[in-house]
Amino acid sequence: MKFGTYPVAVVQGMVLAHSVKLPEGALPKGHAVTASDISQLKAAGIERVVAVMTEGGDLSENEAACRLSQAIAPRHLRYSQATTGRVNAYAASSGLFVVDKAVVDHVNRIDPAITLACLADHTRVNAGDMVATIKIIPLAVRGAAVESACSALRAAPVFEIKPFCKFSVSLISTELPSLKVSVMTKTKRVLERRLAVSGNGIVREQRVAHECLALSRSLQDVISAADEAPKLVIIFGASAVADIADVIPEAIRAVGGEVVAVGMPVDPGNLLVLGRVDNTYVIGAPGCARSPKENGFDWVLDRIVAGEKPDAHDLAGMGVGGLLTEITMRPQLRDGPSMQTTTPSVAIVLLAAGRSSRMGEGGSHKLLAEFDGVPLVRRSAQTALESNALSVTVVTGHRRVEIEQVLSGLSVNLIENPDYVSGMASSLITGISLEAVRDADGILIMLADMPGVSADDLNILIAAFVDSGARAIVRAVSRGKRGNPVILPRSLNAAILRLEGDVGARHIIETAGVPIVDIEIGDAAHLDVDTPEEVILAGGLLRN
Repeated sequence: MKFGTYPVAVVQGMVLAHSVKLPEGALPKGHAVTASDISQLKAAGIERVVAVMTEGGDLSENEAACRLSQAIAPRHLRYSQATTGRVNAYAASSGLFVVDKAVVDHVNRIDPAITLACLADHTRVNAGDMVATIKIIPLAVRGAAVESACSALRAAPVFEIKPFCKFSVSLISTELPSLKVSVMTKTKRVLERRLAVSGNGIVREQRVAHECLALSRSLQDVISAADEAPKLVIIFGASAVADIADVIPEAIRAVGGEVVAVGMPVDPGNLLVLGRVDNTYVIGAPGCARSPKENGFDWVLDRIVAGEKPDAHDLAGMGVGGLLTEITMRPQLRDGPSMQTTTPSVAIVLLAAGRSSRMGEGGSHKLLAEFDGVPLVRRSAQTALESNALSVTVVTGHRRVEIEQVLSGLSVNLIENPDYVSGMASSLITGISLEAVRDADGILIMLADMPGVSADDLNILIAAFVDSGARAIVRAVSRGKRGNPVILPRSLNAAILRLEGDVGARHIIETAGVPIVDIEIGDAAHLDVDTPEEVILAGGLLRN
């Protein structure tokens, strides 16, 4: 390949290295010059252009990128078309992205013109997430270099997605007088949310005394239970493990199991115990796993539910990168608009579970107040259904029966939040527990007590989300002040599952590191009705 400035008369068949502006339009960088182009260039008075002359054996940037992607086994991956020398790889299913660093490094050292970038090893991904990108730097590259890289990619699996598998998960909690029952209840709830990311849940729970005999009997009981899916046992001890002869490792040995490791080089998460009884893994969870924040327990759990068989060697290799802090979500890697194969989908979650506490003790329910003769919750659901959203899910809780009655006949998904008294976080988590919501590219969170929001407002938000390539947070504002509704991209689902208490998505929006697009929809973004006076002022009629 020869890069240079050439007379227009000799550039037919060459590839433009710089775009050329013409009186009518332009010839873009990467364009192969034709005889017709030469006539236009001469007519425009352009005598010389910067171009690339390919030599024997050279491949164009797109051909090279395409060949490299075809050399990688499609293990639950899909690839974009080659554009500007780039091919992107996407997860075809949710699971763990697993990569062989040595192969990636080898490919990147063959020729500076060839680059392969990807996510870190054992990164949890959702279906549709971008996981790697191949980029050819110049406009053409030596064919021999491409073939050498292809040979390396064909010789060993460079990366793949290991899909999450179904497990029968048993939770055993040990008890001491110092451990509150509420702590164990919260622990179970946090674990359920962790498991939901991989499509799993808790099939049984036992609580026993914090001593070896009681724990070993419980362990034997859950391992011998009849289950269709492979078993996984998670033990939360009332006291942290202090020694390889402590209660949890001793109980594993007492039932004939093997203690794989006591401790791991990940902080938080050091005090994890990993054991195995025949083919069943037993995880003694560290105390930090009672919190929804990411820790070493997540790393081990993810590997097991993705079908891996972690051992002591694997755990000992987690030290680099194992000093964890509060991890913000990674924005999606760069992608060209022409590579979007389908229009991003948006699912609406309509929150209608709240207690209407500001309406007064024993007072009217604000969502049953009528606006133009229609109960507010039904009006909000109809608005959502009139939008361009893929689906509408209504989360109910307080006075669920009445709320669901007034929604009768509407094509909405109804799901109850039994924990609605704990606050909004539980309703958000309940909403994304549905597969139809979880698999959408974006979730539009809509409050049922906002009578001013229209279907047109929702469509403007959805259009902005689509324009962002399904990568940005889209938020309604009024005169620049943040409001509701808001759309969150699917990459933030795991962050939603870690929410606790009476909080919404504001913390996620402010800390995720994802681009934010604010859309002005006027007063509707702030108009909610929390009191009888506000209902009446907004034009509503209270009903008992």
